[in-house]
Amino acid sequence: MGITEKINRNIDITSWKGKIPVNYIYTAGIAGEKFFREIKDNAKIVGTKCEKCEVTYVPPKIYCERCFARLENYIDVGTKGTIHTFTILHENLDGTKKEEPTIIAVVKIDGTDGGLIHWLGEIDPKDVKIGMHIKAVFKSKEKREGSILDIKYFKPI
Repeated sequence: MGITEKINRNIDITSWKGKIPVNYIYTAGIAGEKFFREIKDNAKIVGTKCEKCEVTYVPPKIYCERCFARLENYIDVGTKGTIHTFTILHENLDGTKKEEPTIIAVVKIDGTDGGLIHWLGEIDPKDVKIGMHIKAVFKSKEKREGSILDIKYFKPI
């Protein structure tokens, strides 16, 4: 199928042979840049707060989802939270069995209206519970690169 070929029926099977000519650059945006910079430089998790709605967003946003106000107030929200939900992984992406199970959780950061999806560590999978209090464990400063993986995992408090 060529770029200019018209699709008349959306149930017809189509394919694209060769490379798709698409170029893009991904950016984290203003709020994402501040979020990752604080993780990298200061081992801090920041959010943005809407003073009108009294909502704190983690990860930060530049506009309030409720009132559409521009958010420029970045605040340190701490590194503690609770497990909102979790899953235990017993297989690798290729379907092979993991040597040790790993745990991924939705972490609701304390005092905020948002959270992060991240690994849990320093805990046996059978001991994980929804509502459990946890805190972030960061890589050493010299190993941080400015990504969410600069947080190694969250561990029980």
